[in-house]
Amino acid sequence: MKVDLHNHTKLCNHAEGEIEEYIEAAIEKKIDIFGFSDHAPMNFDKKYRMSLNEVDIYENMIKEAKEKYKDKIEILLAYEVDFLPGLMEERILNADVDYLIGSVHFLPKSRGHKEILIHQDLWGFDNPEFIGEYKNQDIDKIWEDYFSAIEAMAKSNLFDIVGHLDLIKVFNFKPKKDIKKIALNSLKAIKKANMVIEISSAGLRKPVNEPYPSKELIELAYEMDIEITFASDAHKPEQVGYKLDEIRNLAKEIGYSKCVIFRNREKAFIDF
Repeated sequence: MKVDLHNHTKLCNHAEGEIEEYIEAAIEKKIDIFGFSDHAPMNFDKKYRMSLNEVDIYENMIKEAKEKYKDKIEILLAYEVDFLPGLMEERILNADVDYLIGSVHFLPKSRGHKEILIHQDLWGFDNPEFIGEYKNQDIDKIWEDYFSAIEAMAKSNLFDIVGHLDLIKVFNFKPKKDIKKIALNSLKAIKKANMVIEISSAGLRKPVNEPYPSKELIELAYEMDIEITFASDAHKPEQVGYKLDEIRNLAKEIGYSKCVIFRNREKAFIDF
């Protein structure tokens, strides 16, 4: 079966197309289980996410689509939540959804992770608008801060899936230090929290031109018996299922044969 659990809608203000166009594209790609996980609202970076007063609109649209297409495809309802302590909405963290994806998109400009609450000093490291910030910091420190944030996210026990585990590589700025060593503590926390990592094809559309996470990190996750799921992180209908077969084959090559989906925050295992 084909699974794609991380996809967006135009409510996030940086995606295109109608919900039905995404679903029709998923059906055409022979995807069996398709999840919408749009960017959750919060009082930060509002131009890249839905507002709180659009939550009911979003959830109702997905539920209506789920019913309309129930004989053709299984639709799941979720949110992608930016892990920013003090800024996340309780309404979203306690929402009646199938799963929550936890992601890190922001880092402190010049301070340690402990000061992440000073949100005016955060920068969106995967946003081309702020690519110049990479010149202002040590690349190893940037990677260490990022994976410290992933570790803290896992330890929060708020989420089901880790979104694009090594997103920090998006512009192909790689650390001098061993990536596996940098990521190890975060993977230990992910395992302890019983979270799932998504293997996402979105990185194949980015300057880094490789899946999230890298093959070496997927191999490490497999060694640690960390479960996986799949995602295309589509922001346009034509991105739905993008190179899904490629990342499924990569997972099989490493040794995986099952992936995880969630219904009502409960795991189910799917052969792929």
